[in-house]
Amino acid sequence: MAKAYWIAAYRSIKDPIALAEYAKLGAPALQRAGGRILARGTPAHVYDGGIKERTVLLEFDSVEHAIAAHDSPAYQEALRLLGNAVDRDLRIVEGVD
Repeated sequence: MAKAYWIAAYRSIKDPIALAEYAKLGAPALQRAGGRILARGTPAHVYDGGIKERTVLLEFDSVEHAIAAHDSPAYQEALRLLGNAVDRDLRIVEGVD
């Protein structure tokens, strides 16, 4: 089974305090659901129109695990705290076997 990667690219952060509150619940919820944080922070460099804003990369055992983590009650609670404090692009991509 191929691993899955959760890629969150933040286009803008409107409310850093709300983002911090979301992170307090969101990261642990995703980790409890099997997510492994591989990278997070501001990119060292961007190309091709990329935005030098916060990016987060997590690894899951499968696409199904990543989707289940997103849809879990614990993560949904974190999302409620986030509200519209950020504009982000969240993708779940299947890894290459």
